[in-house]
Amino acid sequence: MSQAEASKRDFFISYTGADRKWAEWVAWQLEEAGYTTILQAWDFDAGAHFVTEMHRATQVAGRTIAVLSEKYIESAFAEAEWQEAWRADPDGSQRKLLVFRIEDCQRPGLLGQLVTEDLFNVDEQTARSRLLAVARSGRRKPSLPPGFPLQEPPVNATPFPGR
Repeated sequence: MSQAEASKRDFFISYTGADRKWAEWVAWQLEEAGYTTILQAWDFDAGAHFVTEMHRATQVAGRTIAVLSEKYIESAFAEAEWQEAWRADPDGSQRKLLVFRIEDCQRPGLLGQLVTEDLFNVDEQTARSRLLAVARSGRRKPSLPPGFPLQEPPVNATPFPGR
């Protein structure tokens, strides 16, 4: 990443090589929505020092997105990336660490304390909507009112008297 490219970015996408397709999809969706991202596959140039680039990314990005999978949980590099975001915002009040599960996996240790969003087992539009809703700051109140909750009749209705 050149000095000019190292200016502030909205998100650093933290992922493992096994999850590169998901990470690229996440970065693409965010950039299409007007956010700026740092993604290893797109921004770490050949010949650069990986750990230096990773360190720089955690410093210039306002928030980190963890693309969570079993492989991610096993990665020491990924752990360092999400832990830096956690260190900068241990109570989560600034939402510096956003976690998106891309498969049904555990959230061990400290990751288990975070509210996460699932992107798996849904269609692309639902996943995109979830991603962008979490990326926005503030409340996630829908733009349209919810439908009126009709009350279902009791399953074991008492028989009408006289029948």
